[in-house]
Amino acid sequence: MLRYLFFLLFLCVNILLFGQQEAVRGKAAYDFLIDTEYYTETEKSPLLIFLHGRSLSGSDLNRVKRYGVLYAKNRGLELPSSLIVAPQTNGGWDPDKIKEVLDYVLSNYNVDESRVYVCGMSMGGYGTMDFVGKYPRSVAAAVAICGGGTMRYAESLATVPLWIQHGSADRAVPSSESKKIFRAIKKVNPEAEVTLTIIPGGTHGSVERLFHKEDIYEWMFKHSKRN
Repeated sequence: MLRYLFFLLFLCVNILLFGQQEAVRGKAAYDFLIDTEYYTETEKSPLLIFLHGRSLSGSDLNRVKRYGVLYAKNRGLELPSSLIVAPQTNGGWDPDKIKEVLDYVLSNYNVDESRVYVCGMSMGGYGTMDFVGKYPRSVAAAVAICGGGTMRYAESLATVPLWIQHGSADRAVPSSESKKIFRAIKKVNPEAEVTLTIIPGGTHGSVERLFHKEDIYEWMFKHSKRN
């Protein structure tokens, strides 16, 4: 009996925490989880897209809750009111496929298109920068953590507020990757709203803690897309 009660308690807690994180499959190039806890159809909602790193690749969408935005939220972090979308890839991120996910969400949910934000870590950091670089008019602001970027996108990246963060002791993806894209953006536009933060002693894994603090969310959500 006691074991049954514990099971019911566990089930109720999981429904409360994760019941509003729905799997959407076969509707876009990437399957994705969407968190609708703060969403109401009657009000336009900001949209936050999280791009995972290589270790969460695959076809099991539950993996995208192992770190990052949904992980932080499920552990109790109070995020700004928004829809949260976490797609999953089997390999690298393709900007066109991310755009397909975005277009699906815009077509099926009441989203404030001037307040679409993207953040990612490691491979997802590269994916964030490449998506923003190819579709800068789709994004109000973005945060890229322990990743890098494609140099040919520097000019378009300079048109979007960006916060690039990297650990100084990262052995998987050296901080030089973030420094290179930062310098390229600043070269094409010295006035670009791009910030590079190097975290002393930060490793490739330890910088995941940034998702558990309010700073990156407060920074992103203060921006609206420029017309």
